[in-house]
Amino acid sequence: MGKLINVSIDVMKFDKTRFVQGKNGAKYANITVELKDEKDQYDNDASCWEAQTKEERDAKTPRTYLGNGRVIWSSEPAAQGAQPAKGAPATAAKANTSSDDSELPF
Repeated sequence: MGKLINVSIDVMKFDKTRFVQGKNGAKYANITVELKDEKDQYDNDASCWEAQTKEERDAKTPRTYLGNGRVIWSSEPAAQGAQPAKGAPATAAKANTSSDDSELPF
């Protein structure tokens, strides 16, 4: 199961004291991305926030939301009646229910 998700992040909301120094000298921001089952009023089905420690989660510390996003491609076939993600390539061809090929243009 694969998905591509575009997320817009408000970088001004990052707590720079939480950045992590990598072994290669780069600085990283750890984030958590949630993929929701339902789209919101803006067609978003993903949101992200700064990652929390287990202690912060257990203490119910409020999250620092960074942004929202949406699935733009999925390898899963669309459910019956469901709409594919906007801009997503078709993942399944429509089945030909007729065995009469006389109407084919080739």
